[in-house]
Amino acid sequence: MIFRLFPKRPDHPLADGQELKRILAELHVARAQNAVDEVVGWFESLKHAEDFRLDHLFDVLRQLDDAAQPHLRRLARDYLHSPHLSTVERQRLWARSCAYLSEVATVYSLCIERARLDPKGRGSVAFKVSLPLLNTRLQAACCTRLKWLAYRYEPPGEELWRCLGETYLAAEAAGHAQKSLQLYPAQLGLSSVAQQYLHALVFFTSSVDGLMPLQVEMADRLIAHFLSSFVFSADCRPDSVYWVDAASGGAPARLARKPRASSPGLRFFSAGPALTALEELIHVVERGEIPTTLNLGGEYPQKVLLPVLRHLRLYWALRPPQRRHQRHPLTTSIAVLQGFEHSYVVFSGAVPRLTREAGVQSAVLEDVSLGGFRACFDDAGGERIKLGALLCMQAEGGDNWLLGAARRINRLKGTRARIGVQILARHAQSIELRPRRSGFAAAVAIPGIWLRDGGEPDVLRIVLPQGSFDVRETLDFCDADQLHVLTALELEESGNDYEIARFHEQSAS
Repeated sequence: MIFRLFPKRPDHPLADGQELKRILAELHVARAQNAVDEVVGWFESLKHAEDFRLDHLFDVLRQLDDAAQPHLRRLARDYLHSPHLSTVERQRLWARSCAYLSEVATVYSLCIERARLDPKGRGSVAFKVSLPLLNTRLQAACCTRLKWLAYRYEPPGEELWRCLGETYLAAEAAGHAQKSLQLYPAQLGLSSVAQQYLHALVFFTSSVDGLMPLQVEMADRLIAHFLSSFVFSADCRPDSVYWVDAASGGAPARLARKPRASSPGLRFFSAGPALTALEELIHVVERGEIPTTLNLGGEYPQKVLLPVLRHLRLYWALRPPQRRHQRHPLTTSIAVLQGFEHSYVVFSGAVPRLTREAGVQSAVLEDVSLGGFRACFDDAGGERIKLGALLCMQAEGGDNWLLGAARRINRLKGTRARIGVQILARHAQSIELRPRRSGFAAAVAIPGIWLRDGGEPDVLRIVLPQGSFDVRETLDFCDADQLHVLTALELEESGNDYEIARFHEQSAS
């Protein structure tokens, strides 16, 4: 009989210390996309590596993950801040980052499974000291994946919430859910399994499907900034707003919908003192100041930051926004034109031929309310509807065009997507505005779309091309031989290629 006095050496290149050192050195200087792809490849190979002692395996995974982090940050910067990227290039960055986050979560989960199957093995015993770090990184990978899905308005699947919930409860049972540690060598601050789980819950309940990708990133950093002030408890408190059942692996929900039954995985949370701190920050930013302690990953002007802060204030409140109008199911086809130019043409009376070549998209209404509707459409191709886009819409068989804006987008399986549309006007009219000043410039007309529904007396709401509003400018336009003279009041909203302004109508004399 031959006794195995010495453990068999793993048959894998990364088991050799010198080879691992060489590969890590090459990763540090590689192009970001190549480095991330290479690390994903190594993760794939390590899933099937035999004879790796568990503590050694985790150490190799940890070092590969460390080396990939600066490259992942570079991909995120390129995705969010490179306006000249093509749709295909942007899709590749997104897919590459999501693939990494999914793969690193898988290999970390495999380490946990190996420790469970062989709890008394030498590698498992030595690995125990690293379990808090592994669990925190696993939560962080899931949390970051949630953010990348939000960049493209794709819903997180049950598998993601199950991983987050199970990891949190396992860490809590092991007594290290609250243990603070440094997540990555170059990352400032400390984190824990519980903090990463709470971050994911707050992010999801902050309704980021109503934000643009860069605003999603800013919201994520603001959540991290205020996270320590949130209230997270196993008990339902008077100020609790949301709940989650970590044991069921489900997504969080408002307390307006009560949990069905008591469960050891039930947790409740609310903004608590974070809401007061957020209010204080809003007042500071409204004065034109941005604290140096606020890490947003870049410098943003007041007008860019304030909408995100105000959005978070709505969803962190003790009473988050409620639907003002009841929805009614309705199934019918609608034609959709996107953008200011198309809308201006329609409301000038020049109704286009309803063909895809003319820029018309087809959608199916799912339900309607007094303030808007929800519709499903084909999201394939380059003419996909963008969040915040100005939309001109007509129901099948109807003769009236509506003007609205895309407020929410949720991607569905395949090439389908669902949009939530706010109606801006059921009666709109294209007009030509002229500055009331002497000189050549006064002859240059500014196209506008007059929103004729309701409103305040002597106040007109007009949609203008992006960048046209000037609070110092007095404008006029003619309608049915009547001259309207307008004094600028304020810019109400700014979209992709348009802005909505409010004007006071004064006497034409």
